[in-house]
Amino acid sequence: MANDRILRMSFASIYPLYLQKVERKGHTKAELDEVLTWLTGYDEPGLEKAIADGVDLAGFFAGAPAMSPHAGLITGVICGMRVEDIEDPLMQQIRWMDKLVDEVARGKKMSSILRAPAPATA
Repeated sequence: MANDRILRMSFASIYPLYLQKVERKGHTKAELDEVLTWLTGYDEPGLEKAIADGVDLAGFFAGAPAMSPHAGLITGVICGMRVEDIEDPLMQQIRWMDKLVDEVARGKKMSSILRAPAPATA
């Protein structure tokens, strides 16, 4: 039931909360937008349109231009759940987004937040 409520929330209602969180910890809108862009493939005008259109989270992720191929490298605990163990793909995407925002707010290096696979060794 709580999942249904989360899925119906608009991205426009969540984005300002994310922004407040990162700014309260001394970080910027540009950093927030960078991680959202990395995760979803939206550019800044795309994020602004999603906010203006009041799209819900299900629609936000369904309309994502290109989910990061490295999003599966996001691990850890958010809201008491290990993000890598979440079975519902949409809920996992939402929690990935939460996790990235938390990492920006905590001041983690952007190179660590924007996961990339380890380089192949010869």
